[in-house]
Formats: sequence, structure tokens, C-alpha cells
Amino acid sequence: MAKENILFDLDGTLTDPMVGITKSVRYALSHYGIEEPDLAKLTPFIGPPLTDSFRRYYQFSEEQAREAVLVYREYYTERGILENKEITGIREMLKELRKVGKRLFVATSKPEVFARRIIAHFQMEEEFIFVGGADLEETRVKKGDVIRYVMEREGIQAETAVMVGDREHDIIGARENGIASVGVLFGYGSREELEAAGADQIAEDAVKLTEILSRR
Repeated sequence: MAKENILFDLDGTLTDPMVGITKSVRYALSHYGIEEPDLAKLTPFIGPPLTDSFRRYYQFSEEQAREAVLVYREYYTERGILENKEITGIREMLKELRKVGKRLFVATSKPEVFARRIIAHFQMEEEFIFVGGADLEETRVKKGDVIRYVMEREGIQAETAVMVGDREHDIIGARENGIASVGVLFGYGSREELEAAGADQIAEDAVKLTEILSRR
């Protein structure tokens, strides 16, 4: 895939945030008297906008969902953000892509302030030209809006770009902006989900992803 500009999702694509995100969701749910001891049941919250997930999985109203996000952040900001780990092979992949002249960016539905902190924690700042994310007010939170924001800010033309992510939202957001997409299977979305969303290609691991993205 001969694309110069590569936009990466963060959660489930560059790092595995399962522990921090699910514990933060559990903390928020407990505020409403909902107890969920099994963190694995909360993994669907990884990737999509949080307000959407609280409404979809727990039937929260729009107002409740927005409040729940604020409660979520009480735990996430202090502890959950660093209950996170780097996905195997990602650092090597980023360095290889830069070596062959690719321009790398982050486009995540996570608030930009948190995304920057995570990238700094893993000492990946030098790999990316720009780390773009949602705003805390959630006026820019849908993946398509975040992708558009990064592209406009950096002057990226659609024909030169590809979005990489592990969930359908990444693929759908790419299509909304007229850019190519690659789905990855080492995150939290299935092959079926990514294919149904219309991913142009799918990578099973970081080695295959490097092969797809490094073509010139």
C-alpha cells in the first residue's frame, strides 16, 4: 500500500489499554450502583466513543452518559491511563516505516491530552509528526471527525493517506474521509467486523502490517 501519510488509532493498535479502560468503566458504573466484576465484559468499551458505549451497553441517557464519562475520568486520569502496555512489534514497525520515508500520525477518539500523555509514557513522541484526538468537550470525538481534523491540520490529501485501526469505527471513519484503511487483528475487533466495515486490507500482526504499509 503505497501511501505516504499513515494515521494510526491508539487503543488496541499501538498499545493495549485493556486493564486501564475496563477498570475506569467499572469505576464509573459503580457510581450508578452497577457492579461488574468481570473486566472482560467491558472490553467493548475499548475503541468507540465512551458516551456511545454507555448508551449502547447500559441504556444510559445522553445526559447520564456524559456524566459517566466525567466519573470515568476520575479513575482514568489518576491510574487507568498508565495501566497500559505496548503491543508487541509496534515500536520496530514505526521505526521501519519512518526509515522508508513514511509520515506517521495518531488519530484517536481518546481525548488528545490523554493520547499525548500515553505516547510520551511509551517514549514514542519522535515517531509521530502529530498526535491528534478528541477534545474534552467531545465536540470532536467520532473517528471520522478526528481523522478529518488531523488531515486538515497537517494538509494531508486523501489519496496519500491510510488509516490503521482495530475496530469498525476506524474503517468507517476512513471511508467517510475518502482514504484507504487497514484493519489489524491484534486489537479488539474481529476479522468479521473489519471486513464488514470495508477494510481494504487486514494484518494479523505487526510484521504483516509493516509489510503492507512499507510499500512504496
